[in-house]
Amino acid sequence: MSSPSTLDLSPRPGAAPRAAMLRAQTMMELRLQGRNAEQVLLTMVIPLVLLVLGAKASGVVDLGPGRTIDIITPGILALAVLSTSFTSLAIATGFERRYGIIKRLGASPLPRWGLLFGKIGAVVIVEVVQLSVLSGVGFALGWEPHGGVKALVEMVGLIVLGTAAFGSLGLLIAGTLRAEATLAVANLVYVLLLVGGGLIVPLSRYPEPARHVLELLPSGALGQGLRDTFAGNGPTAFSVVVLLIWTVCASLMVSRTFKWE
Repeated sequence: MSSPSTLDLSPRPGAAPRAAMLRAQTMMELRLQGRNAEQVLLTMVIPLVLLVLGAKASGVVDLGPGRTIDIITPGILALAVLSTSFTSLAIATGFERRYGIIKRLGASPLPRWGLLFGKIGAVVIVEVVQLSVLSGVGFALGWEPHGGVKALVEMVGLIVLGTAAFGSLGLLIAGTLRAEATLAVANLVYVLLLVGGGLIVPLSRYPEPARHVLELLPSGALGQGLRDTFAGNGPTAFSVVVLLIWTVCASLMVSRTFKWE
């Protein structure tokens, strides 16, 4: 019989590689989102319904010159980013804090950055599905984006910045407020930005004082940036800078204020 010092014990105890832990955490976040009917409604059903109804209700709301479907589709894509990276992320994280899940995962071999990156990975995967489905429906309804490959690259850049900005804001409220307050604030912000945040209706259709305020919000910057991109003009430097400033400021505040319990 082999001596204890030469015994080969299998499986060996210890933490899994960090890449494996990150993949597992990302997949768990995806499964949790898929099981939550409210999040599916928020992230997929509502934007899809608004896209179809908006395309069919041409002329009901004055969106300015141009085809309705070409104006509304970029705004719906921006709304999808808001619903996933802000509202859904904030609510899920807030209740995970309440139930002690965040605290327990923070004490596991999974690094705390791994938990956050797992959430980000799940958000990115959901957004890819969202944007693919919504774009496909938009094309079926007659959407004709301009700009070719250049517009596609610019869209990806704007989506990344918008996700970072809204995601940071979502984690900021989820990491500082109680779960019930996070739920209320996240839903209220979603409704307010949907109705009058410059997402679906172009900024040019708002009164001048309101337009100056909305173009400073991440919703207005992302919505108008995507409309400009698919009109073939590309996003303005102002829209990009607004999203960058929101991302940096919110991320710094998250790093200083996020409470794990």
